[in-house]
Amino acid sequence: MSFVQTYRKPKVFGFTVLGALVLGALAGWLGKGTWLAPVLAKIGSTFTALLQLTVIPLVFTAIVVGIASLRNLGGGRTAARLGGKTFLWFATTSFIAVLIGIAVASVFRLGQGVQIEPAAGAVDKLAKRASGSWQALLDNLVPTNIFSAFTEGEVLQVVFIAVLVGFAAYALGDKAAPFTNLVRSFFDIIQKVVGWIILLAPIGIFGLIGNAVASYGNSFVKPLFSLILAVYLGSALVLFVVYPILLKFVGKTSPVEFFRKAGTALQFAFVSRSSGATLPLSRKAATDLGVPQEYANFAVPLGTTTKMDGCAAVYPAVATIFIANLFGIQLSVWQYVGIVLVAVFGALATAGTTGWYTMLTLTLSVVGLPPAVIATGVAVVYAIDPILDMMRTATNVAGQITIPVLVARSENLIEEPAAAAPAEKDLVNA
Repeated sequence: MSFVQTYRKPKVFGFTVLGALVLGALAGWLGKGTWLAPVLAKIGSTFTALLQLTVIPLVFTAIVVGIASLRNLGGGRTAARLGGKTFLWFATTSFIAVLIGIAVASVFRLGQGVQIEPAAGAVDKLAKRASGSWQALLDNLVPTNIFSAFTEGEVLQVVFIAVLVGFAAYALGDKAAPFTNLVRSFFDIIQKVVGWIILLAPIGIFGLIGNAVASYGNSFVKPLFSLILAVYLGSALVLFVVYPILLKFVGKTSPVEFFRKAGTALQFAFVSRSSGATLPLSRKAATDLGVPQEYANFAVPLGTTTKMDGCAAVYPAVATIFIANLFGIQLSVWQYVGIVLVAVFGALATAGTTGWYTMLTLTLSVVGLPPAVIATGVAVVYAIDPILDMMRTATNVAGQITIPVLVARSENLIEEPAAAAPAEKDLVNA
């Protein structure tokens, strides 16, 4: 067996990624303040750029193909029922996740007694940045120019266009077959490109982790350790407790089998910090667990942009309570209710690479914190965001795989032979 074939095996790839994490952290620690720091930053930014390059075309083609494929599962009522159950489970798990985030932050009493002052430049920069709001969410939903949505990387607008085009193709049926086949071919091409980029993950991770360690060191990590611990604990409770319970008792799926087949996707999500780039691996994990490909093609891409329990539920709850306590602000019961409502109904705000920022600032605004507090508080947590984002993204992706399994089981769509078979061993074929 050649080196490349061995490297493609998920277990070998996984150990390579872990090795890159350790070596990257060591390189960042040794290279802080030297010529090595900008080199690590360049390696990480190049890998991130490659990932982001594929997100827009991948999301668009996947959603169009997914919606058009629902025709193979039944008529319009079946499609509507599947869509309704999918969104219902999205909201239900978001509700559970945000409650866990609130509970963890409250038990830890996050922010109390913490003394930290962000750089004035960082506060000014973030204060000028557009904050999340319901009005902005609605205004940015429908593009004024179909092409600008793609060229400017407006993920939410691309999702809107993809849903419209997908349902139009669904309604036209055979008349739209040539178009659907073309989009499906483009989807396959993009997936192949993503597969190649995934193989570069250890190099990219080496640079990303190294740059994070070289840039932040202990100056912010030490005083914010309680925040890091709370985000990781809250996300871990969702990832390793809530989802396995739902999989066991609702999805009738072994949690052990789930993590065995979804492990590569979760690992890549953790180190890449991109749900969009993980999409091919997430979709493969769902189909390996018995979800029909037609439904997986619809639910997983949709979840990639709207189902984020880490970024849109656990994290905003934890960070909001942390920031409030940091400035000695006591939240009322109704403000906690506001945090919950934003998590359940504001998931669309997380679409895109800056979704966590939009979701956090939206939550802080709904809670009613002063603008100066919001800008300063966000500047504090922004410093350690790469560390937080790894666990948030892994939790997001786990939910994006779990929900299709639950819905497919409720509709008796689980393909038992696929669910019982071992996962495909070649990473590139994801």
